[in-house]
Amino acid sequence: ESDTCQRRKSKRWIIASVVHCCRKKCLLLNDMVLITATLLTGFSRRAKAFEMILAGRFLEGIGAGRAPH
Repeated sequence: ESDTCQRRKSKRWIIASVVHCCRKKCLLLNDMVLITATLLTGFSRRAKAFEMILAGRFLEGIGAGRAPH
């Protein structure tokens, strides 16, 4: 009986660590998308390219949609 309890606890620990690891990577990816969007929008005036604003806004929309609530 205690053996099955130990297995359940170890499975829960593995699942919790995987979820934590994946959540951290997801947040880092989302931050990279938002930083790229900010750089595109910021440098669009210097490059005089309206398309960079559109690409930056598109990436900002993706980053906002992926953000945890």
